[in-house]
Amino acid sequence: MSEQQRYPWPEASATGVGSWPGTDPGEAVRTIVGELPELPHLPELPARGAGADMVGRTAAMLPEFPVEVQPSGWRVVQRPGRDTARARDFLSYDLDALEERAHAYSGPLKVQLAGPWTLAAAIELRGGEKLLKDPGAVRDLTEALVEAVGAHAREVRRRVPGAELVVQVDEPALPAALLGTVPTASGYGRLPAVERVTAEERLRAVFDAVAGAGAVPVAHCCARSVPIDLLRRSGARGIGLDTAWLTRASDEALGTAVEDGVGLFLGVVASTDQVLSDAAATVDPVRELWNRIGFAPELLARTVVTTPSCGLAGASPGHARAALTACRTAARVLRDEPRR
Repeated sequence: MSEQQRYPWPEASATGVGSWPGTDPGEAVRTIVGELPELPHLPELPARGAGADMVGRTAAMLPEFPVEVQPSGWRVVQRPGRDTARARDFLSYDLDALEERAHAYSGPLKVQLAGPWTLAAAIELRGGEKLLKDPGAVRDLTEALVEAVGAHAREVRRRVPGAELVVQVDEPALPAALLGTVPTASGYGRLPAVERVTAEERLRAVFDAVAGAGAVPVAHCCARSVPIDLLRRSGARGIGLDTAWLTRASDEALGTAVEDGVGLFLGVVASTDQVLSDAAATVDPVRELWNRIGFAPELLARTVVTTPSCGLAGASPGHARAALTACRTAARVLRDEPRR
């Protein structure tokens, strides 16, 4: 990797994944901007109900792709209804809070969107089967998501003019889609595996749209068996992973990604209410990974952003705040003590 900094975020950075406990967007933004002054993010508050969740929030942004809540989850419908309106209102409230508390902020700012494969694995077609089953529907959804990315980036920049946008594309369902383990709507079967070339093509369209909007595309997946090479080839300039799921089998793909200038958003802090380790112990898995893949310790702070292992929606407010503090401390340890 070139010695030149390739990322908009500063060295020894920390950030959150996205979701946050509670229902008050103003309090959430205030806490996040205070705890993560160098790389804050727009929070998601799923405790408010349907439409504040990752899938509903993103689906409500999609032009010409209305959805509504059914007992089984989100489903495509003919025209937007109150569920879509509620989801759009939630996002507007969140952006209002961001503008109020971060309008004068200047620097990297992260926002999150669900990716095409996670949306396709969660949203049902009108007939009741998951959208993932229909390749044409996935193509249409991806095209709508490409439009939504640009519109969302423009809206965030209007509210926070000094923002250097980082757009995180959440794909927790991607490994299951590739392995053919996404359940059918009935739950009794499994949908066919998605071909990797098709998965890469759809993801590249979204990452290209992020880059075309003047933002940095980051992929995030806190599941097992993350297809690191596929995400890198698709154009992700950062990849977010839970370090608990990384094994030696991932080393080569991670090393190739780092050599290609991809930043790593590594989940090192528990996202649920567990006792938090001291900072040195927290970053030990990262140091061990770095030793295995053979990069200079001095590159750690430039390449790695520390995060919670996944979203914090299931944590208590106290733990969520403490997790961000622990991430920030871990980032400083990687900068000041890259070697054990």
